[in-house]
Amino acid sequence: MTNDDKAPEANAGSEGIPAPDGPANLIDTDYVIGQDNITTNKFGIDVDLHGKVFTVSSLVILVFVIITLALQSEIEPVFDTIFSFLTSNLSWVFLLGGNVFVLVCLALVVSPLGKVRIGGAKATPDFSYAGWFAMLFAAGMGIGLMFYGVSEPLTHFGTAVGGTSMENGVRTDWAPLGGAAGDEAGALRLGMAATIFHWGLHPWGAYAVVGLALAIFSFNKGLPLTMRSIFYPILGERVWGWPGHLIDILAVFATLFGLATSLGLGASQAAAGLSYLFGLPESNVTMILLIVGITAVAMCSILLGVDKGVQRLSQLNMTLAFLLLLFVIIVGPTLLIATGFFKYLGAYIMELPALSNPFGREDANFSQGWTAFYWAWWISWSPFVGMFIARVSRGRTVREFLIAVLLVPTLVSVLWMTAFGGTAIDQVISNGFEGVQDAALELKLFAMLGQLPLASITSFIGIVLVIVFFVTSSDSGSLVIDSITAGGKVDAPKPQRIFWAIIEGAIAIALLLGGGLTALQTASVSTGLPFTIVLLVGCYGLVKALMSEPKSV
Repeated sequence: MTNDDKAPEANAGSEGIPAPDGPANLIDTDYVIGQDNITTNKFGIDVDLHGKVFTVSSLVILVFVIITLALQSEIEPVFDTIFSFLTSNLSWVFLLGGNVFVLVCLALVVSPLGKVRIGGAKATPDFSYAGWFAMLFAAGMGIGLMFYGVSEPLTHFGTAVGGTSMENGVRTDWAPLGGAAGDEAGALRLGMAATIFHWGLHPWGAYAVVGLALAIFSFNKGLPLTMRSIFYPILGERVWGWPGHLIDILAVFATLFGLATSLGLGASQAAAGLSYLFGLPESNVTMILLIVGITAVAMCSILLGVDKGVQRLSQLNMTLAFLLLLFVIIVGPTLLIATGFFKYLGAYIMELPALSNPFGREDANFSQGWTAFYWAWWISWSPFVGMFIARVSRGRTVREFLIAVLLVPTLVSVLWMTAFGGTAIDQVISNGFEGVQDAALELKLFAMLGQLPLASITSFIGIVLVIVFFVTSSDSGSLVIDSITAGGKVDAPKPQRIFWAIIEGAIAIALLLGGGLTALQTASVSTGLPFTIVLLVGCYGLVKALMSEPKSV
């Protein structure tokens, strides 16, 4: 059924999802968005929830939080065992999946399907390029860049220059690929290439696949803005039953645990920064208070809505991040950063085939401990980031969407890692400063900034950035999870989003107390594995949906 400037039937244009503008090939289904929802008003609070998805998701999550908090000492070794097993035995699934997502995106960019416009052939963008880019980037990996921007390049440089080591015929080092023993220049090149690999095309490929699929099935096909809709070409009307319920429940788990990983990292870094600057105790109590406080701020942002809340916070973050980046470029090794950007980008492209190879890897510690974790983290984040960027990308063509989502954040990540990581490595090589190398993971950023002018000011800005990224992630994440558990509605009551913001904070606290960083990593890997399979199947649904759409003129 094609919509030619007529009011579309069924779901499109209802429950907050705008109707397509111009020609679009709506799916003819009797399903109405929200038809399985429980709608009520108790104690003055509106409720509009998909009974099965919300009930199963919330109960399982609450039980998990209670058990983790009650059995903190017993649960930590369990997390360690699960993480080791998954990364040791199934890392190839993550690496292979990541490659498929990137290849699908690149194929769509150069194919005629790139002319399809999200929201109908005559749709116009809802946001300016500046606002759009800011929200894409802030939602995608803001906290991660702050946490790993210094530590990861420095770590890979150190392991690469240390070379390889063998024990009983097995490599025990953490160097990427074959390392660069004793060669500082070679180790710098390889270390930066490995870092960019983790923050470049592959994570954004996963985000782009989910975001584009959700946008097309919702804004062009008239289906609910929820993960199950992607599988309509495969499951047909069965997607509204338990097969679809399970897909959405899994998406809720993946989103919550992926978010909890980022929020936990952000809280630990903010606590470390406050201890570094003001001498506050770097303890679990401090991190818990940070999570509680930031969740409260996120709730205020939720009440303001996407336009006044998330967009403004995202733009504030981008401004602060740009100023901090510009400061490091100017007062740091400017020439090294300027030339390094192109050098390391070239190194990334050259090493990409070897770094992305999922089979027969000799650098098991690197590919399993670093890459597999990252890929699981990005994939578990993909429902959150994908649904969020789908909501703000109406009016863009498929080609425009994919180029922006793949290339713009990748290039910014290259510049960020070159500036922050390159400056830290230069402090080690040229100045002999070992403080940044010896600092704890969450303190490396502040140790690097401490060697530059205005250290107290820039370190404080760094803490503010982590906190505001924290807020935007919590706000955006609750918006996405609420949409899934509300049966695809995008205008569900705000108290539901507040509930999920509180749950996100509770999970982050539970994981930090129940195993720290390993628990956070295990949560991402455990939910990322089944969701990798879901997304691989979803790629077929995306391509099939695009093939039936009229092209933009």
